[in-house]
Amino acid sequence: MNDSSSYGNVVSTMIEKFNTIYSKNTPENGYPQMYTEDHYASDNRPRENGMEDCGPGVNRSTKTFKPKKSLPDESYQCDLMKYSSDTLGSGDLRLAVQLPEGGDLNEWVASNTVDFSNQINMLYGTLTEFCTEDGCPIMSAGPKYEYHWADGHTVKKPIKCSAPKYIDYLMTWVQDQLDDASLFPSKRGIPFPKNFLSIAKTILRRLFRVYAHVYHEHFLDVLQLGEVAHLNTSFKHFIIFVNEFSLIDKRELAPLQELCDKYVNKDD
Repeated sequence: MNDSSSYGNVVSTMIEKFNTIYSKNTPENGYPQMYTEDHYASDNRPRENGMEDCGPGVNRSTKTFKPKKSLPDESYQCDLMKYSSDTLGSGDLRLAVQLPEGGDLNEWVASNTVDFSNQINMLYGTLTEFCTEDGCPIMSAGPKYEYHWADGHTVKKPIKCSAPKYIDYLMTWVQDQLDDASLFPSKRGIPFPKNFLSIAKTILRRLFRVYAHVYHEHFLDVLQLGEVAHLNTSFKHFIIFVNEFSLIDKRELAPLQELCDKYVNKDD
């Protein structure tokens, strides 16, 4: 069998498997479930051609692919990430996500949130030529789920926009949170805000949506780029971590629920 035939068989198998997993969850009326940023919208409406303007208040000159957020060498979070990297090297993701003995939960969640943001930035950065205004006019995760953007400040009312614009909004917002020393202290001894876990949950919930979009809308692009193993490992690490500390409501995981269950419940 030649290479092209082998590749074609792999693609066909992956398409069939992915369609089998997710097509059965598509509502009978074919309408997507709307997700706003702060609640679940109850109205299922058909997708419309085109998209609404994404509104003022966000600097559109920024690139979706952001520079990696780094941690100062003297920070405790930096120590935690070195620990995490060493543990990840063992190949045991369940061990890698566990809170180190004597560790602070806020510190652990903060350091991992920074790491996941960097991972998703890099993953999505390789797909920007495929994720375009024309190709992805709506931020969606398959035929059933679409996401509308609002951050409660510059964009207060949820708006429909393309996937690249949505992800640009999202990653800009995430970077602003990570750069805010009052939310993510970078030095030892500076306390976290009392609502830190709530802040981290919002960030992680929104980052999940990038994974969901990539799996549903760009899996073949990932396959073509030879990045499937990287994507799967990154998402498996992410989902095992958020499950360990109950950081994302199960309803939000619905677009990738079977994949999440597979990673959380099995050791393979």
